[in-house]
Amino acid sequence: MDLGIEGRVALVCGASKGLGRAIAFGLAREGVRLAICARGRTDLEQTAAAIRADTGAEVWTRATDVAVQAEAVAFVQEAGQHYGTVDILINNAGGPPAGTFAELAEEQWQEAIRLNFLSSVWLCREAVPYMEKQQWGRIINLTSVAVKQPIDGLMLSNAARAGLTGFAKTLANELAAANILVNNICSGYILTDRVRDLAETVAGTKGLTPAEVVRGWEQSIPMQRLGRPEELANLVVFLASERASYITGTSIQVDGGFYRGLL
Repeated sequence: MDLGIEGRVALVCGASKGLGRAIAFGLAREGVRLAICARGRTDLEQTAAAIRADTGAEVWTRATDVAVQAEAVAFVQEAGQHYGTVDILINNAGGPPAGTFAELAEEQWQEAIRLNFLSSVWLCREAVPYMEKQQWGRIINLTSVAVKQPIDGLMLSNAARAGLTGFAKTLANELAAANILVNNICSGYILTDRVRDLAETVAGTKGLTPAEVVRGWEQSIPMQRLGRPEELANLVVFLASERASYITGTSIQVDGGFYRGLL
């Protein structure tokens, strides 16, 4: 299937590792020109070099902490100046720490809102004018299956990501007439460094090994395994394409069946 996005410009946040890295590779293989960011410059440059070597794609980089407003704004502005436009925006940031309501301090709440909610607002504010000018755009937010089925012990993620989902649905309605599509990907248990770290945290609180924690998660998933980053990336690439031209305002889980609700 020709996805029709060769030559488009995509901004991918959190692209040095995990889901963001897999998404960047997937878009590059479709001929998309990339602007990628992450906090760690070394890992970011290594990822950019690997993408260039594997796909031949053009990759522009900027070390960026999207939880800092000035840095998030600068990433979009500088990428837009470099390429002359922004077609696709992938909002992706690491999750906040695990914890219950009683355990979490005020600053942890503030940081979670900046990282998993406000960062997307800031990035969209800079990218949308490019998309409106050309009457074409794709905004895809990586959230969590927790917005449909909250996960015990992830108070910050459950709250902040639900806020992002409400923002995205409203934005999708406002931008649809300009052919700018906004969708959310609700990630389940995907085998990334973030999930490995979470397994270690849970293991420490329950007196288990990380492997035992992972096995418990697998038993709660109908497919009996954790997902691979590229499995989620495949859906993101499709939603970023011309072939997804009538899909907006959705929240689609990639979770092996973990979410048990009907909608």
